Amino acid sequence: MELVLDAIGKKVGAQPWLYELSLAPRSGAVTVLLGATQAGKTSLLRIMAGLDRPSSGAVRVDGRDVTGLSVRERDVSMVYQQFINYPSLRVADNIASPLRLRGARGIAARVRDIAARLHIDAFLDRYPSELSGGQQQRVALARALAKQAPLMLLDEPLVNLDYKLREELRDELTQLFATGDTTVVYATTEPAEALLLGGYTAVLDAGELLQYGPTAEVFHAPRSLRVARAFSDPPMNLIAAETASLGVRLQAGPQLSIPLPAAASKALTIGVRAGALRIRQRDGDVALPGLVELAEISGSDTYVHAQTAAGRVVAQLTGVHYFALGAEVTLYLNPAQVHVFDAAGDLLVAPHRGVGAS
Repeated sequence: MELVLDAIGKKVGAQPWLYELSLAPRSGAVTVLLGATQAGKTSLLRIMAGLDRPSSGAVRVDGRDVTGLSVRERDVSMVYQQFINYPSLRVADNIASPLRLRGARGIAARVRDIAARLHIDAFLDRYPSELSGGQQQRVALARALAKQAPLMLLDEPLVNLDYKLREELRDELTQLFATGDTTVVYATTEPAEALLLGGYTAVLDAGELLQYGPTAEVFHAPRSLRVARAFSDPPMNLIAAETASLGVRLQAGPQLSIPLPAAASKALTIGVRAGALRIRQRDGDVALPGLVELAEISGSDTYVHAQTAAGRVVAQLTGVHYFALGAEVTLYLNPAQVHVFDAAGDLLVAPHRGVGAS
């Protein structure tokens, strides 16, 4: 199915919820809508589904204008943040419900297959109220998958699950999406989730579409500071800088040898991802001495918050490390791993791909 949003805009009263944007999710791939709360993700999904009508622009499916068609007249499946199941039906009947509406054959076998792939085949004879929250969300996902609609929309479907369940379901969904030919649009606030799902990512902020493209390309070459902020967790370290003889000079810090375009503005901002900072020096690294303000261990990583002459930075170090508060620490970065943005916040230089950060 070819879905095209052509110059879509949405206003509620005089308030714009979506500024004019065009988007064509790829069939057979996952398109991730990435952005903070109130970025416009749900508004866009509801327009795709036919639950809402845009204030301007058109929605086309396979070249046909479906802007005025309601959700009942479209072949769409949707999964929400809050799992929605039929409480009076057993799990098997919940999953089978869209198949029965279509008069499909081999319903029992199809239900068992989908349930097995989502690891809920042991619960087919139970009612939703007898399941945990994670199991109920798997039932909702199974029902959406069973429908085999050409367009599947998922609005932060894992946000209310605990960390372990989210990790398990992300892996399962990635495998399921990779084997189908459905157009999948998945909304999330989490950059890590976008990277795990792969495919394509549309970065939204305050109702604006900032950038759309292959997920890895958008991550490695964010078009602007706004995209870099949205597609970075922990937040990208942003440090004031200016043009210099070697390329870039950090504010109250060292120079970095980074070739800049001839028309680069005097004032610059450099962006350094937390994982690009390290505590062991390598050839070509630049030192950022500072003091530890906070050190926190999360899973298998340690996050070091440090005050340096160039400003406050956060380093994401692999492994468990211990730092005393107020202790001196020297962090190192390679100029090849630095993003450079001009005075308007537009990307001038992206890091060289393949340069390690560990």
